[in-house]
Order: sequence, then C-alpha cells, then structure tokens
Amino acid sequence: QVQLVESGGGLVQPGGSLRLSCAASGLMVSYNTMGWFRQAPGKQRELVATIAAIGNTNYAEFVRGRFTVSRDNAQNTVYLQMDTLRPEDTAVYYCYARVEAWNRDYWGKGTLVTVSS
Repeated sequence: QVQLVESGGGLVQPGGSLRLSCAASGLMVSYNTMGWFRQAPGKQRELVATIAAIGNTNYAEFVRGRFTVSRDNAQNTVYLQMDTLRPEDTAVYYCYARVEAWNRDYWGKGTLVTVSS
C-alpha cells in the first residue's frame, strides 16, 4: 500500500522559508517521478516542482529560483525547500508520485502553508 505523508507546513512571514517533507512508503522515491503540487483557496491544483527517477528537476515558472525539490533515497523522502516566500504562495501543498510501472498516480493528504505578516 502506497502512502505519502507530508509535513513541515505552517505560518511564515513574507520573505521567510519553510521546508516540506514527504515520507513515502510502498514505493521507492528513487525509482519514480515525485513532485509537489499546490492548491490555493478557490483555485485549481497546480504543479510546483517534480524530480524524476534519474534526478532531473522541473519547476513552475512562479517558483523557479525560490523553491528547490530534492530527495533522500536512504530516508525514502522528498523535500521542497521554499525560500523567499510570498503571500501568493499560500496554499495546501500536496506530495505526488507517478509510478509508471503500475500506471498509477498517488497523492498525499496535503500540508497547509500560510504566508502572512
């Protein structure tokens, strides 16, 4: 059974930083495409960043240069380092996994990030 459990969300002031974690079980983060999406109130879920099995990373334009996606294979965990946060980054952030071998997508339950003074 695949589980993705996010942590690290919270309240931060504009310009601050947070690091989100996604602990995976039932799959290996090093073998699959992992990523982060977010959904702000009243808006559709949108891609934030992905990291492929071979290590290539991809970022949405609105976070490029501020956010960094990475993984720790030994911990089977994916991270999203978020710097220079803006109020418009406020959203629920979801961990995502694409398992090509099973043709399945998996989602975590999300963690809320609020950027406000």
